[in-house]
Amino acid sequence: MTSEAVEDEGQFYSKAQQYWKEVPATVDGMLGGYGHISNIDIAGSRRFLQRFLEDGPDQIGTTYALDCGAGIGRITKRLLLPIFKTVDMVDVTPDFLAKAKTFLGQEGKRVGKYFCSGLQDFNPEPNHYDLIWIQWVIGHLTDEHLVAFLKRCKAGLRPNGIVIIKDNATQEGVVMDEVDSSICRDVEVVRKLIKEAGLALLAEERQKNFPDEIYSVLSFAMR
Repeated sequence: MTSEAVEDEGQFYSKAQQYWKEVPATVDGMLGGYGHISNIDIAGSRRFLQRFLEDGPDQIGTTYALDCGAGIGRITKRLLLPIFKTVDMVDVTPDFLAKAKTFLGQEGKRVGKYFCSGLQDFNPEPNHYDLIWIQWVIGHLTDEHLVAFLKRCKAGLRPNGIVIIKDNATQEGVVMDEVDSSICRDVEVVRKLIKEAGLALLAEERQKNFPDEIYSVLSFAMR
């Protein structure tokens, strides 16, 4: 668990914040030098999300989405704005959000709000979002803060809204990355934390066609 991996919580968050301040505000920067996988990632995410856009009991609305750990808006631009009427973005790095305003182009007019905040401190507006998308950022939250954030996300959903986490997963246990001050959890730990937050898992899927040398990436949909 992260309580064993994270010795100093304050340092864990401040080191991560400092790391991202020095990362270029580009797609390659957002993806840690793996900018070439962006198209594969977006296509996989679109397929996973599609099941919740079709007629049926799990169908969500397409009015409002929230992109968590949004960076310069790679996911907002390619995945969310083509589907949702309005998208809000939250990220801890002000330079990324500033860059997003040009990166998103004309479609950026449909971004509702830019929130500059770490997710441990962020409160989604209650009963507001059809989709809350959380990608490659839960490793920057301790277990306790992740559960608390997911509870706030649950409160932020409109009727039939969903939360989707897409993130790396270890083979087993929790691994600390000292470079960007993040942790990577195995699938069982993520499922346990989702359950602790009072959310029910609707679907789970492994991303295909990513390079062999990187962690497995899984998507979890819940409400």
